[in-house]
Amino acid sequence: MEEKALKEIPQLSMEDFKSDQMVKWCPGCGDHAILSSVEKVFPQLGIRKEDFVVVSGIGCSSRFPYYMNTYGIHGIHGRATAIASGVKIANPDLSVWVITGDGDSMAIGGNHFIHVVRRNIDLNILLFNNRIYGLTKGQYSPTSPKGIITKTSPDGTFENPFNTGELVIGAQGSFFARAVDKNPKMMVKIMLEAAKHNGTSIVEILQNCVIFNNNTHELITSRETKDDNQIHLEHGKPMIFGKNKDKGLVCKGTKLEVVKIGENGITEDNLLIHNQYSEDPGVHNMLARMTPPFSPMAMGVIRSVKQDTYNDSLDEIIKVSKETSPLKTVDDLLTSGNIWEI
Repeated sequence: MEEKALKEIPQLSMEDFKSDQMVKWCPGCGDHAILSSVEKVFPQLGIRKEDFVVVSGIGCSSRFPYYMNTYGIHGIHGRATAIASGVKIANPDLSVWVITGDGDSMAIGGNHFIHVVRRNIDLNILLFNNRIYGLTKGQYSPTSPKGIITKTSPDGTFENPFNTGELVIGAQGSFFARAVDKNPKMMVKIMLEAAKHNGTSIVEILQNCVIFNNNTHELITSRETKDDNQIHLEHGKPMIFGKNKDKGLVCKGTKLEVVKIGENGITEDNLLIHNQYSEDPGVHNMLARMTPPFSPMAMGVIRSVKQDTYNDSLDEIIKVSKETSPLKTVDDLLTSGNIWEI
């Protein structure tokens, strides 16, 4: 269960991971920044290019394997995590990355998604959340805000949306982080941490769809409002945010509360200290659920804990079976039990 050690870095660069395919996302789409960030991350992982596999489902984000010069599988809708699980179990030495969207992963792929998280298979999942179906031209998705008017909700949706982090932590997730497509530096930092994590890592990226849901994350990402609506979490540091770094979070009962430093005797010493390694998911879940304008949205690594992985457990059970089973060869199997000759 130890954190994976990064191997000696081979002489690779961004250019080594760029494919010869034309990138066909819309101009201004947040996917371009995510692609560039992944191209920066892969050369830093100390992994041979031929040991990377990029797996996707269906959606705008799922064109990703074509744009990476690695092995890749463009799967079917919602099944990327199932395919990736098979790839990783068949060859545990591979670095397997799943590219998915909010619809692909949490609607048709919802069952696969929660179970890959629960099993803690050693996969890196990048979940692009633009809160809409972009490829199929603008239907509402499981993360679309309540009341949004779309082609499939002309009078506004009346469904409560999923919160990705709450879903991951509720499924016993061992790693959850969040970033925005407008902050490539943070994306790279988080992806590097996700790659080192031994188990299923989920990185939710708030991504903008310029055509069908433009500025859906504007409150969180715009220059005028982002400082008061984002809190950048760092392990071991107090939870401070705001344009003037004068706001913070405290825990009152089972809720997080925004306070202002200097008011009512509040000092930095009163603020919560972020502990991403805490086994207790309580505060992590509260952080994942925060939503502007009532509270800032938590960015960075929210949860990163050590848990048994499916891969480790599978290796152990195979080892024990080999040592204890009376069947050592195929002939042993064929001549065991009730047999007869014809």
